[in-house]
Amino acid sequence: MIDTSVQIGPLRLKNPITVASGTAGYGEELSRFYDIGALGAVFTKGLSLKPRPGNRGPRIMETPSGMLNSIGLENVGLERFLGEKLPFLLEHGATVIPNVAGHSIDENVELCAVLSHTPGIVAVELNVSCPNVKEGGMAFGTSMPVFTRLVEAVRKVTAVPLIVKLSPNVADIAEFARGARESGADAVSAINTLLGMKIDIKKKKPHFYNRVAGLSGPAIKPVAVRMVYEIFAKVDIPIIGIGGIADTGDVLEFLMAGASAVSVGTMNLVNPDAAMACVDGIAAYMRSEKIHSLREIIGVAHPTA
Repeated sequence: MIDTSVQIGPLRLKNPITVASGTAGYGEELSRFYDIGALGAVFTKGLSLKPRPGNRGPRIMETPSGMLNSIGLENVGLERFLGEKLPFLLEHGATVIPNVAGHSIDENVELCAVLSHTPGIVAVELNVSCPNVKEGGMAFGTSMPVFTRLVEAVRKVTAVPLIVKLSPNVADIAEFARGARESGADAVSAINTLLGMKIDIKKKKPHFYNRVAGLSGPAIKPVAVRMVYEIFAKVDIPIIGIGGIADTGDVLEFLMAGASAVSVGTMNLVNPDAAMACVDGIAAYMRSEKIHSLREIIGVAHPTA
């Protein structure tokens, strides 16, 4: 017998494989390829109170071993999510964790209050890489005072486990993980996309309307593994590892670095079966190595493990 379940604070997932926000829509697309109820969880596309059209194009482009995106958090808004998207997810047995992507503290508080009191939602993931429109557009996740104020405000109204998705675009991500824990977060997701850019050499100007875009995919995996390792070494908080995961070997790297679970992101767009292959791959690895519980390998790459 093997036990693939993992504990994320008070939340227990059937296995450590989830799909990352923004790469799996609201579950409908992936449900055509496999049973989304077999995943540890589905992190839905980032939500705002009102529908958001997203950025002007172009929005996405392939890079060597990765992808740049400037989607602009396009989404259907809270009302349509609750009325249309959530019922589909629950009917298919998914473990649902909405990603919250408000542009002000008040918007994030309202979203988390409503979502966390909605039956069927087991946790919420707070995206702190969003620009805070009331404070000059600086991302919540890059200023510690603003970051902790946001997490504290959201924690007060959130009735389910609170996961904070950290920005990698900071000097010391472990300090922000510490700030999240001290402000009441139950877990952190690490990492979000790195800031990148593409210059159109024919037009002699930035390729994307917003100039910068988010870099994801295999190219960022070594950075993400390093950041998960640093958080685990310095802060006692569950970590969901994200960044360039393509196969079971990548999942194992993140788990051994200290992640309790992982999210498959960009690879969903390359190979829609990737996450389910990792579910099967982890079970096969545990059987071959005679590992009873994943707890036996989480953080094992650390010298004190």
